[in-house]
Amino acid sequence: MRITHPFHPLNGHAFELICRRRHWGEDRVVYAGADGRLCTIASAFTNIDPPDEFRLVAAGRAAFRTADLLALCYALDGLAGRLGAGDA
Repeated sequence: MRITHPFHPLNGHAFELICRRRHWGEDRVVYAGADGRLCTIASAFTNIDPPDEFRLVAAGRAAFRTADLLALCYALDGLAGRLGAGDA
C-alpha cells in the first residue's frame, strides 16, 4: 500500500498493509510503519482503492463533482430557510 495524499509527509512511501477496517467512524488501513509499529491512515489517502473516475476524467480541471455541489446547495438552502430571510 502506498500513501498518495499530496500533503501527507509520507506521500509516495510504500508500507506493508496489515488490514483495512473502520476506525473512528471512517474507513482506514492499518500498516506497519518504518519502525515496525502499527499505524493507521484514512484509506482515501492511499492507493488501496482504484482511482476515482471523476478525478481521472477531470484531470485537475474540476475540484468538485456536480452531485456534491448540488448537495451543498441543498444544505445551504435548508440552512438559509431555518435562519429566515431577515437573518441571512
